[in-house]
Amino acid sequence: MSWFESFVLGLVQGLTEFLPISSSAHLRLTAAFAGWHDPGAAFTAITQIGTEAAVLIYFRKDIVRIVSAWFRSLLDRSMRGDHDAKMGWLVIVGSIPIGVLGVTFKDQIEGPFRDLRLIATTLIVMGIVLGIADRLAARDESGGRHRAGKERKTLKELGIKDGLIFGFCQAMALIPGVSRSGATISGGLLMGYTREAAARYSFLLAIPAVLASGVFELKDAGEGHVSWGPTIFATFIAFGVGYAVIAWFMKFITTKSFMPFVIYRIILGILLFILVGAGVLSPHAGESAG
Repeated sequence: MSWFESFVLGLVQGLTEFLPISSSAHLRLTAAFAGWHDPGAAFTAITQIGTEAAVLIYFRKDIVRIVSAWFRSLLDRSMRGDHDAKMGWLVIVGSIPIGVLGVTFKDQIEGPFRDLRLIATTLIVMGIVLGIADRLAARDESGGRHRAGKERKTLKELGIKDGLIFGFCQAMALIPGVSRSGATISGGLLMGYTREAAARYSFLLAIPAVLASGVFELKDAGEGHVSWGPTIFATFIAFGVGYAVIAWFMKFITTKSFMPFVIYRIILGILLFILVGAGVLSPHAGESAG
């Protein structure tokens, strides 16, 4: 991998990690369209450490408060009803599904799941799901001619059951094209949470999963065509760009819908099917060389 490739892929990772359009799919597609080697699951996992560092900084006050309350609750029973202490446990519980499924399906994630036809399918299907979830949320917020708006849930109402559902939604993002934020936000909206609550928990929930995945994949960073230098460079690029994107996205969702992302996903998925069907792109473009 050249330094230019690592710069472009780091930029793509930072731009797409927090948007509901799938960073892993865009890294895969960028390489396929450019005629580069597939950067692979290890490169993706490690560069995600950069974007998660952006999450740690952006949500630093929330994270310090949650971690502090969680540790204190281990020794002080009176703290166990504290919202921040419960959030600590809920992040742990919600991280279980992706941990178990990530280890179980590791070979598929690094192989068959990277087929461009599967990515096209997940882009379209999850785009439709996100669109439905967004419309339901908008209907609740605005009400209608004959009914008042319906109040949506906040994170104070999050329990173990919903936390696990969020966790299984996040685990779906092991398949490129699904999108970690897209799946968890869709799940949250369908369960009745506000856009802001669903997005906030989505980002907090990703921290242990992404950091653990990145550390686990460190041993593979220097294998094949991907070397340490470009990987670290791409990770720093992803961090800087990712921080700017997350700050913008959290403001965007307070007043805007997810429909632009829904339309983009569906158009990209259809275009990908057309290109693969016409033979312009191989469904396994770049894989053999990587």
